Amino acid sequence: MKKIAVAVIGVLCASALVMNAQNATTTSKVKKTKLTAEQQALQKDMLAKYDTNKDGKLDKSEKAAISKEDKAKMTKAGLLKASRKETATPATGASTVAPAH
Repeated sequence: MKKIAVAVIGVLCASALVMNAQNATTTSKVKKTKLTAEQQALQKDMLAKYDTNKDGKLDKSEKAAISKEDKAKMTKAGLLKASRKETATPATGASTVAPAH
């Protein structure tokens, strides 16, 4: 009885590993969209401007040095996602509750 239980557990573990490996290979394929000529030109300009170590890509410190204006240009062109701070609407302080009569 114990041998059967160990065999069943072994088969279940093996099938779980196979399923996990299949999921990892299917989800790791990210589709890259082709950039427009305008996006490519802007990306090239930003890389030339902010790539201080000239390795062809921007690391964290180089990305942090990008000005607000350039971030806005890149976001408008679709090269960056808008941050939550930029998409949040500012609080006006006005109350939306109607006064009681």
